Amino acid sequence: MISAGDFRNGVTFEMEGNVFQIVEFQHVKPGKGAAFVRTKLKNVITGGVVEKTFRPTEKLEKAHIERKDMQYSYTDGELYYFMDQETFDMIPINADQVGDTLKFVKEEMICKILSYKGNIFGIEPPTFVELLVTETEPGIKGDTATGATKPATLETGAQIMVPLFIDNNEMIRVDTRTGEYMERA
Repeated sequence: MISAGDFRNGVTFEMEGNVFQIVEFQHVKPGKGAAFVRTKLKNVITGGVVEKTFRPTEKLEKAHIERKDMQYSYTDGELYYFMDQETFDMIPINADQVGDTLKFVKEEMICKILSYKGNIFGIEPPTFVELLVTETEPGIKGDTATGATKPATLETGAQIMVPLFIDNNEMIRVDTRTGEYMERA
């Protein structure tokens, strides 16, 4: 059990048959009346975000989210297959659960598979990945001081904006959380 007074960002708990993760919280002590905790919660299964207030003494059941490293193997239609690193079992995950989280992930990369009570609900790709630029327009010589960008297609098919000096067949580092170019690899 966890009390609302002990809330921290990232804590997961069960409420009304759903599992929520705390995105933001704020302890409020008004001049009149009792203190309360204002929160922004994300439903880890559906991804919806709600705002809710709690009394600091309210107790909620803590939820344990299992994060397991698995290797992305291949895609077959609507199923994405991941290999368990310990047992070498292949686990299929439906495209609905994957969404666009794998747009920067190549085969053989290690991802974290998120599950609650054995039900897989999400995938965390590596934070930074190195990918090959397969298609981009050539940069204009001398136009480097402006910080201008141009579209580029990566080997996974994802499109991002890169600086003008990046050419075809160059390896770059991408932040998968934001989809932004970081640096040359």
